[in-house]
Amino acid sequence: MRQSIKIPRILKINWINELSISVVFNNGESRIIDFRKVLKKIGVDSDSPAHILFDSKEFAKVKIEGSTLSWSNVDQYITSRNGKKIKVPYEIGADVLLKYSQPEKSELSLKIGQMIREARLKNGLTQQDLALKSGTSRTYISRIENDRSDLEIATLRKIIETGLGRKLDISIK
Repeated sequence: MRQSIKIPRILKINWINELSISVVFNNGESRIIDFRKVLKKIGVDSDSPAHILFDSKEFAKVKIEGSTLSWSNVDQYITSRNGKKIKVPYEIGADVLLKYSQPEKSELSLKIGQMIREARLKNGLTQQDLALKSGTSRTYISRIENDRSDLEIATLRKIIETGLGRKLDISIK
């Protein structure tokens, strides 16, 4: 049987602050990457052309190319078969970036967890009660309330409408 390999890809840059960057990976997660740590970990020293990325103005010139982060401002060259030097952008694979990133806490997911907890307590339900009514587990309810789990819309609807007896209303502003 053929095994599918899940290759991480970066879809979007959310924000850049100094040498930290928040990106959205193809698994839907927003993650923060601290490039001070990444560049040191992969061995970028003062002799490396990529050392300019320790300057926040140079670092901020980042773009997404080929589903990973790319800097065309780094003087990096490869030699072609005919011996000609070709300038290429500096890139770090999305798999490495995923490995050295941390999940970004979303205000929205924190609010959803808090709203579920408040509604559950107002209804006089334990986490176990809510889990049984909504067809989930107590640990899953706990993880949602404590922002330790992603939440699919269908599951959110099940918890809100079936478990709490409320109506789910979602808007985009």
